Formats: sequence, C-alpha cells, structure tokens
Amino acid sequence: MALRVALVTGASRGIGEAIARRLAHDGFDVALNDLPSRLSALESLHREITRGGRRVYIHTADVSQDSEVESMVKETVKNLGGLNVVSPNSTSSQNYTQITISACAQKMVANAGIARFTPSEALGTVEVWDHVMSVNARGVYLCYKHAAEAMIAQGRGGRIIGAASVVSKQGMAFATAYSASKFAVRGLTQSAAQELGKYGITVNAYAPGPIRTPMLQDLGLDPAAIQALSRREAGKTVVGRPGKPEEIAHIVSYLASDGSAFTTGQTISVNGGQFFD
Repeated sequence: MALRVALVTGASRGIGEAIARRLAHDGFDVALNDLPSRLSALESLHREITRGGRRVYIHTADVSQDSEVESMVKETVKNLGGLNVVSPNSTSSQNYTQITISACAQKMVANAGIARFTPSEALGTVEVWDHVMSVNARGVYLCYKHAAEAMIAQGRGGRIIGAASVVSKQGMAFATAYSASKFAVRGLTQSAAQELGKYGITVNAYAPGPIRTPMLQDLGLDPAAIQALSRREAGKTVVGRPGKPEEIAHIVSYLASDGSAFTTGQTISVNGGQFFD
C-alpha cells in the first residue's frame, strides 16, 4: 500500500485549510499545523477529513521557532509513518505500523504566514519587520530545512512547497516587510531546489494574488481600508475579481502530484492576471 503523507502549516483557515482539504481529497493522510490558539478550528477540520476516510494528525506549533518545527516534523513522521507534503494529527496512528509501505509520496506545504500593512510610517517599523520576517521567511526556511532532513533520511524523495505571494515578484508600497519576506521565499525556493534535486526532492512555491481569506482582517487596517484595498487589488486582475482559496489549493495539488516531478525551483503565480511574468 502506498503511503502518502502531507504536512500543511497554517491549516486552520483560508488557503491552508483549503490545501489540507484538497490534499486529503487527493488521497493524502494529512498533518495539520497552526498556533495553539487555532486548535479548535484544526479539530473541526480534523473531524471533516477523517469522515472522508483519511488519517489526520494535529500538531500545534509556532513555525518561527526552530525546536517547535523540528518536533512537528519528527512527530508527523512518528504518527503518520512518513512525511510527504505536511501536517500531523495524533489520533489515528495506532495500527499504522502494520501497513507495508511500497511507495511514499512525501509532501511539506509551508503555508503559514502573516501580513501587516504600515501606511502611517515610512517603510513600517522595526517591530513589524522582525515579526513578519520571523514567520514568513524564517518560518518557511525552518519548514524547508527540517522537512528536507526527514525526506533525505527516508530516502524516498518528496515535495516541498512554500507560500510566496504576488508581492514576491513585485513589491507593494506600505508592505515593506511582507514584500521582502515573500521575495525571501522565492530565493529560498530556488536555492533549495538546486541543493535537494539530487535526493529526488522538488521545491516550488505558489504566489497568490488577491484572495478572499480571513487574513485580510489581520492587516492592521480598519474595515473601510480593508474593503478599499480588496477592491483596488481585485480591480488589477484581468478577470476582475479576487481569487478563492480553493483555486490556490488546485495549484498545490499539482505541485504535490507525481505529474510535477520535472517542475522545481519555480514560484507559480496565481493572480488572475494581476500582472504577467
């Protein structure tokens, strides 16, 4: 029986939730990660996915903390028997060691991220810079690093997939830290792809444009400013609307599939034609 395991960080809502749901639909057992404060949402998603017949493991952790990411990856391997894409749940592993593993599709989806806009101060603040970079750049790096180490040790290759953004290709005013962090993900993805290709590990990222997700509420803007920003960014797309989390999940589904074996080092834009690259 083929073992297919995916770990998804930031899986409690928005794009991460849609990715976890889609990979479970694709036949992956799924490890779900987010902060402890998001546990209730993870448990709800866990119940939904297990009703569909997939095994799930939940591991709350702060992706900006090295020891927590290392533990998350190790516990995912322990509870689900391997690492294919990303994110574990400890409730369904009791009889797993009885399964004969003939193949393993390993996936890590480093989706967790935060966004902060700082229109009131030139180039933002040092505090915002440090916070955003710690999650979006350091957090993705730690997920890539510890997933790569686990995949190399298992010797079955794998897929590492990271969350970039439209601003990883064209920076945005008043989003200095966010833009820089997503450019970092792009560079990290290219470098990691070159290092890890010899192990049969591909490394790619997805770059969403304007997407309707709860993260819009975390930008540090008032509701009217959020609505104005959403309208402005959606108006830049050639399709004239914001994207849906499920549309990003479709791209991740491809990057996690056998069909993407010759695709690596890429950051794929999913932006409704907001710009062309």
